[in-house]
Amino acid sequence: MIKQPNSHHCFICGVKNVSGVHVAFYNTIDDEGVTEVLARFTALDIHQGYPGRIHGGVAMGILDETIGRAINAEEAVAAEPTIWGVTMDFSMRFHQPVPLDVELRARGRITRDTRRLFEGSGELYLPDGRVAISASGKYLKMGLDAISESASTELGWRVYPDEVAR
Repeated sequence: MIKQPNSHHCFICGVKNVSGVHVAFYNTIDDEGVTEVLARFTALDIHQGYPGRIHGGVAMGILDETIGRAINAEEAVAAEPTIWGVTMDFSMRFHQPVPLDVELRARGRITRDTRRLFEGSGELYLPDGRVAISASGKYLKMGLDAISESASTELGWRVYPDEVAR
């Protein structure tokens, strides 16, 4: 596994966001040789929807970023991506309630890739391996300069040790 960078203030991956989820992302290869992104995180009380359960919007954000990061899943571009995925369309289906205060994992991958767009799918897994949420999305490929006036270094975009991410 190769760890992907995090930023300072992103709600999903920001290491300095006190209310954020502090998700750590890794590039992996599945049993069939498909490159995937693995997300690891523990949702806390501040991420709650119903008592003891993660808020659906927080779960959506995690899956959206996991799938969106699949465009950067190759080691050569992960540290300084030239292309970022900007969400155009996203849908998800809830299968099981998602608990707080336990380490959870999500996986995302590209299912279709064209010059300007890519599509992907992903799942959020419970600790016992069951799929709690499945999702799919369509993303526009964009350079950071078209998304933000900040450089990736200003965003704190770098690989942080796992203990920093929580």
